[in-house]
Amino acid sequence: MSLFNRLSFLFFLVPFLVTGQDNCSIKLHGQAIDEVTGKPLPFASIYLESNGQGTSADEEGFFAFDGLCAGTTHLKISHVSCEPLRIFISVKRDTVLNLYLHHHEELMDEVLVHGDARELTIENSSTIDKDLISQRSNLDLTKVIEEIAGVSSLNTGSGISKPVIHGMYGNRITMLNNGVAQAGQQWGNDHAPEIDAFAADHISVIKGVGALAYQGNSLGGVVLIEPGSISTDPHLHGQLNSVFETNGNGATLNLELEKGKENHGFRATLTSKKIGDRSTPDYYLNNSGKEELNGSLFFEFDRTKKWNKSVYLSTFNSTIGILRGAHIGNLTDLKLSFNREVPFYTEDDFSYVIDAPKQKVKHLLAKLSTERQWGQNRKLSLSYAAQVNNRKEFDVRRSGRSDIPALSLLQLNQQLDAVYDFEAVSGVFLKTGVHGSLTDNTNQPETGILPLIPDYYQSNEAAFITLQKEQNKWLYELGGRLLLNQYNVVTISRDIPRVIERFQHDYTNVNVAGGFSFQPIQPISLHLNTGYIERAPAINELYSAGLHQGVSSLEYGNANLNKEKSVKLTLSGDFNFQDKLFIQLIGYAQRVNDFIYLKPAEEPQLTIRGAFPLFNYSQTDAFIHGFDGLVSFEPKEFVRYIGKFAVLKGQNITEGIPLVYMAPNNIHHQLKVSLPSVAKLQNTNLAFGCKTVFEQRNYLNDQDFVPPPSTYTLFDAEIHTVIPLSQSGLHFSIRGENLFNKSYRDYMNRQRYFADELGRNISIRVQWEF
Repeated sequence: MSLFNRLSFLFFLVPFLVTGQDNCSIKLHGQAIDEVTGKPLPFASIYLESNGQGTSADEEGFFAFDGLCAGTTHLKISHVSCEPLRIFISVKRDTVLNLYLHHHEELMDEVLVHGDARELTIENSSTIDKDLISQRSNLDLTKVIEEIAGVSSLNTGSGISKPVIHGMYGNRITMLNNGVAQAGQQWGNDHAPEIDAFAADHISVIKGVGALAYQGNSLGGVVLIEPGSISTDPHLHGQLNSVFETNGNGATLNLELEKGKENHGFRATLTSKKIGDRSTPDYYLNNSGKEELNGSLFFEFDRTKKWNKSVYLSTFNSTIGILRGAHIGNLTDLKLSFNREVPFYTEDDFSYVIDAPKQKVKHLLAKLSTERQWGQNRKLSLSYAAQVNNRKEFDVRRSGRSDIPALSLLQLNQQLDAVYDFEAVSGVFLKTGVHGSLTDNTNQPETGILPLIPDYYQSNEAAFITLQKEQNKWLYELGGRLLLNQYNVVTISRDIPRVIERFQHDYTNVNVAGGFSFQPIQPISLHLNTGYIERAPAINELYSAGLHQGVSSLEYGNANLNKEKSVKLTLSGDFNFQDKLFIQLIGYAQRVNDFIYLKPAEEPQLTIRGAFPLFNYSQTDAFIHGFDGLVSFEPKEFVRYIGKFAVLKGQNITEGIPLVYMAPNNIHHQLKVSLPSVAKLQNTNLAFGCKTVFEQRNYLNDQDFVPPPSTYTLFDAEIHTVIPLSQSGLHFSIRGENLFNKSYRDYMNRQRYFADELGRNISIRVQWEF
């Protein structure tokens, strides 16, 4: 939901005391409020553009304008440590207006963003808002999601990443783009989600009972990337974002336009990125460039009718270079590369050229939806979505054939959703729905190579129901979901003579979850959540056979894998002491029977395409537990400390050994300082950060081709300011990452076998809001 639509308006019709009230005697009163805590924001500045009148709120956040004429105007509000807000209002009579600003954005949760009691969940899931998305706009989507405590990323080099939530990643995380389960070649660790972060108004991570209402196999959680509703402002507004970054000489340009009326509106976005070879502190990562061209169109109409409707269209197009030094020709050089300080094929010159090995991906999404609401407590939503995903991967091939893809996949996906939620009795909310999807994945016959993934046809059908009940200081929640998966697979045998083989897999998955929330006293709230979830193996886990190019590894599936069966218990607590000290803590424990994972082989393997590390999909019983925390301390209004930490341990309990590729423990400190306005510079903020990722100690010798890298600590800093203009505003920010240019490797990056992580990067951002 957009920032504009997070405002709550309450209009009071004041009786005329005398006949023929003067049309320029209207009163506009209101209050500035912290969106997260619900507490007032004292001494906020409010300005009306129509008549140039301004005022300041009192110590309780209340403000007042008297003697206004009827009409429309844009209203601006600003406050220390908050992003300025500009909205369109129509003043026809005496009005009371509440304005919500993001003062504690690190504490944003899904409940407050959606502003709907029916979206309440036992685990109040963290949310990233539009302002922070814009500030991190040059990063991959997953790197933006990492701003949420307890979320890390699984990386392939510097251009591909996937979110990790409580040790779960890949097929166990469902990503929904505007309510549509992202369909594409998402089954590989080197396949980043084809979603443009600029198209999102907020990004949320949902766990617990709330995740049952969404499509996909949400063993680890659901990530919602949502555009938000279009405002009713009849003027054309938008923003132009530009970012330049020094590492890779990267440039990002984004344009967003929006215009609305009471009955309809539209929003359009266009994003272009171009990044060249990235560099470590000591050398270039040759062939690590990236190019993107993305766009979206969002239409809402018939908003005042019984059935409001919307159409959403998006396209995502990327070309991503794969580190040349990760593709080695023989076993001797491969083993040498594991211990080299500088990768093979490293050159001293920077380049924007993206050669093989590389990936090209095109993704199209179209969604039609309609909604009918009866009063405040009954709503029916219907939607249909179609997606087309075309992936081509190019290897270094002999005889000038590098321009011929080594992998070429075309995937067509259709989804249908119907969701009905209502208040059954007072304080008891029910939500129920059905989902269906069809996927047709086909290898294109242009490669001349046996495919990594076979042709397959997949159908999913699901039904769910959730119940929520509020009673005094308690909130109870219960839900269930039944999911049917079917694969029809056409593959080529691995043994000679090659023959066509056909397989069918049918899975019935039962998911149930429940929990409660209790607020014994005002500053403290406690949450308990438990659930049983089943997940069918994905197509890559069953049938991968060959080179997975992006991660520079050979991967082989197992068609006899069983579905995963998981039981998870989560206990969390929120503490708010006098609106100065906030503490959020969450502990979790998860037992997964038949846990599917990539098991490294004892030795790499030589093929006609080169020498690569070898991995096999295996199963074991696993136990994963951990602890996440967030601390926000604001001794003064202009100073805030934010601390985040995550502790995670995974154990292969069948063999009594650690699980590989579990995110290492980490801690992040940040100090934010708000500076007073100087000349035209307003809302100036400084931020200093320090992140430590500890060495993964839960590891046995020879569990992997290369042992986990050492502990590393990175420092960053950022300055952000705003220059308000008459009817627009300019935002400037400079952000420095890895300021001391430290050389390090990250355990969750598969290319750590070959190269260091990125060195210092300075990004300069300019945003024009109009």
